[in-house]
Amino acid sequence: MSLQKEKFETEIVPQMQKELGYKNKLQVPKIKAIVINIGVGDGSQNAKLFDVAVKELGLITGQKPKIARAKKSVAGFKIRENMPIGVMVTLRGKRMDDFLTKLLCIVIPRIRDFRGINPNSFDGSGNYNFGIDNQLVFPEIVYDEVLKIRGMNITFITTAKTDREGKILLEKLGFPFKKLTTSKKSEHVKVS
Repeated sequence: MSLQKEKFETEIVPQMQKELGYKNKLQVPKIKAIVINIGVGDGSQNAKLFDVAVKELGLITGQKPKIARAKKSVAGFKIRENMPIGVMVTLRGKRMDDFLTKLLCIVIPRIRDFRGINPNSFDGSGNYNFGIDNQLVFPEIVYDEVLKIRGMNITFITTAKTDREGKILLEKLGFPFKKLTTSKKSEHVKVS
């Protein structure tokens, strides 16, 4: 059992049961899957960029990525139907636990000028989505081998029914959410 899973079972489940009033521990939401996407829109002109994106995402996740294809043609972006436009991985089980631990303990602390992740990026069903704008924060990526700096989108799919439940779950797991403060209008003082 991984450290993250053990912490979840022994500490987080009882806390959430008490906090949210669940009678059964199976009612407590958990993360079902993590989906990581990298868009490679300029890969239509250079096929080597796809190979690099597949290799990098494979190194980061430990799983072979799937190539995402366009569902319809978009002339403005020079995209035809069924053209490869990105790579993606869906992590479950042990790989998901390992990635989550690495993300929270190694990757997020390496992000420059980090002030917390946005607490408003929930989808209404308890799933959370955020982006990383640079793949170099992952320890598996070698700086000298990077052809192009690429960002990625990470989606946490949970069994939570509401955003509140999802946010409480992620906070208990250690997600560093920004503390949003209510902004007060500054009063202008007229100097005479």
